[in-house]
Amino acid sequence: MHTVELERLKARKGARKRSEIQNDVLWALNHGKIETVNLVEWLAIDMPFLLRHSLTEIGWEEKIDNLYDQSLKLQDQGITKGLKGIGKILFNALEEEENRTDIFETLANHTSDMVRAWAAFSIAADQTLSLPQRLEIMGRFAADGSFSVRECAWDALRSYLVEDLAYSLELLTEWVKDEDPNIRRCAVEATRPRGVWCKHIPTLKKNPDPGLTILEFVRSDPSNYVQRSVGNWLNDASKSNPDWVINTCLRWRKESPTKETSWIIKHALRTLKKQNSLSQDLLLAIN
Repeated sequence: MHTVELERLKARKGARKRSEIQNDVLWALNHGKIETVNLVEWLAIDMPFLLRHSLTEIGWEEKIDNLYDQSLKLQDQGITKGLKGIGKILFNALEEEENRTDIFETLANHTSDMVRAWAAFSIAADQTLSLPQRLEIMGRFAADGSFSVRECAWDALRSYLVEDLAYSLELLTEWVKDEDPNIRRCAVEATRPRGVWCKHIPTLKKNPDPGLTILEFVRSDPSNYVQRSVGNWLNDASKSNPDWVINTCLRWRKESPTKETSWIIKHALRTLKKQNSLSQDLLLAIN
């Protein structure tokens, strides 16, 4: 496929359902020539095929058949398990390679956002890393230009953060002070009490107060991307600790009377509002 044609495809709008994905777009996705633009395209990719083609490009000839066969066994396990499974497959294979750093860098910088996501999950499969090391490596994926890769980044971190939550939140204070809103957002999203398509964090559902270690830094964040994540964090907490969320929002409203904080508060209280759990004064304040 010529460069001009690839540039045309990159400017496309995403299809609303798989049957509407054009053949040339699907070909380019499966051959790792372009990134996905929405979840429909992400779910349409033939992961074993993309893996085989990507490894062929790298020149990892001696590994292709074995890794491809392993990836075929993941096809019926769903997208998330498939991504994590291929990440683990790649990690195990890289452990045996002298030039594993070069191969990893090729994967981590690949045109395909799905290949970059595999690289992120290969780091998640490494049990030997300390938490500071893990955060340092995962930062590149948290800052990735693709939403899909950024989602995989926080997911790849989450289970390790939960192991020592106080220490994790302390380390993440540097992330919520970062200039990149993608980094700030990852720190918040990775620690949501309930999260999306992931295991809950029981300790934060029971007592969300430790979350303020990072949330205080982004309570008036200029990025709506980060604001939305902070609001979602508090909304998660409101389902188990409504009084804590209400009191936090009231305090923030007093201490940080900005339009950004107001937006976060409104987003944070949306579930309680639907449940008619807010006082009339608070309802007037957020409307």
